[in-house]
Amino acid sequence: MENVAAGERERSGKTITTIIYALYALSFVVGLTAIAAIIMNYVKRDDVAGTFLESHFRWQIRTFWFGILWGVIGIITAFVFVGWFVLGANAIWIIYRIVKGWLRLNDNKPMYVS
Repeated sequence: MENVAAGERERSGKTITTIIYALYALSFVVGLTAIAAIIMNYVKRDDVAGTFLESHFRWQIRTFWFGILWGVIGIITAFVFVGWFVLGANAIWIIYRIVKGWLRLNDNKPMYVS
């Protein structure tokens, strides 16, 4: 009975993790979905504790906060032109992390810590 509950918990967590990746991806069109995604990350973090999904949540949370950091730096330095490169590199980095995370989630693999 315990294995059934653990399996259901992991399936549910994987669905939530997939939705969060989708919200982050959608944030390139509708920016507010990233706010919904980070809130879900923090609200549901305890639900995935101790599973491979915990590493995905850590990956998503770090992607959000470092993306915000580099976005702010890019906006502040945009008037010196270098900021546009920072913003472009930040967007590419965020897309990479969403795609890499989603692919590893699909393969039921944890994310490495970074």
